[in-house]
Amino acid sequence: MATPDDTSTRTSTDPSSDAAPTRSTGRGGSTALSRSDARGVFGDRLFGGLAMAAGIVILAILAFVVLFLTLNSGPAVVDDEGGLMIGEFVDYAWPLMVGTLIASVIALLLATPVAVGVALFISHYAPPRLSKPIGYVIDLLAAIPSVVYGAWGMSFLAPGLVPGYEWLHETLGFIPLFAGDPSQTGRTILTAGVVLSVMVLPIITSVCREIFVQTPKLHEEAALALGATRWEMISMTVFPFARAGIISGVMLGLGRALGETMAVTLVLSPGLLTASLISSGNSTIPAEIALGYPEAPPGSERQAQLIAIGLVLFVITLLVNMAARWIVSRHKDFSGAN
Repeated sequence: MATPDDTSTRTSTDPSSDAAPTRSTGRGGSTALSRSDARGVFGDRLFGGLAMAAGIVILAILAFVVLFLTLNSGPAVVDDEGGLMIGEFVDYAWPLMVGTLIASVIALLLATPVAVGVALFISHYAPPRLSKPIGYVIDLLAAIPSVVYGAWGMSFLAPGLVPGYEWLHETLGFIPLFAGDPSQTGRTILTAGVVLSVMVLPIITSVCREIFVQTPKLHEEAALALGATRWEMISMTVFPFARAGIISGVMLGLGRALGETMAVTLVLSPGLLTASLISSGNSTIPAEIALGYPEAPPGSERQAQLIAIGLVLFVITLLVNMAARWIVSRHKDFSGAN
């Protein structure tokens, strides 16, 4: 016969008892927990303050850049008597804007298909022992200085493209893009676009590759289970998922092409604006600034012109990024870029 003491002992030691174990903490334990909570709250507040300060610093720097460009570009559009010279400035800046956009568009048209194809090969076709080295090589291309690309384009690529320009002129000379006398040095806006395409290729490839590998495996396996080929699976699952990411990569490459200076400066032979891609002439805003700013007297109208076209390039780049964000936001619900 069990005694009350035995029953109480069995109840307190029985692991299957319904009573939940409790733990009492003394005054010292409560103090330790409160100190830990206080440190956590302080760390969160400190990190949040540092993050906010970093954001404010970036915005302040951007505001100072805009303020500097705006104030110092005044003499380019306003004369000493207060009259406007907008027409003269437009006549000066318009060919440079067109040349910048032409070179950037050529670079994107050449680089985007190749970059997407390389990214697909690395992410879905190549075996791991081959995809990793190719990925490393693509990443290394982005680390090559732009002046090296410019020297390569000026000394090797431009002379090598001269026979191709002559063939384009003889075969497709009726098209305005290939009319005019082909350059005998190869230093044309088309050569600059080819060099820029090589420079933006690793940027677009890296972004697309990271987006492609994030495609849900269940979507890919479901498409293959329904009898789709690998290409059909990619077109039905990978491309829709990565649409916004591809656009983001292309816009990043466009930003690099718009602002590239040294490579274009070395490759181009500046001249008057021409519709022909294979004739000497055309220039870009960064190349014009790089060539003219060191020789412009401080405070002169020439320096103000160069600063003003820098402001124009800043506005173009800002509009391109805003358009890219708008395009990406339209597909943010089904995208690997967010």
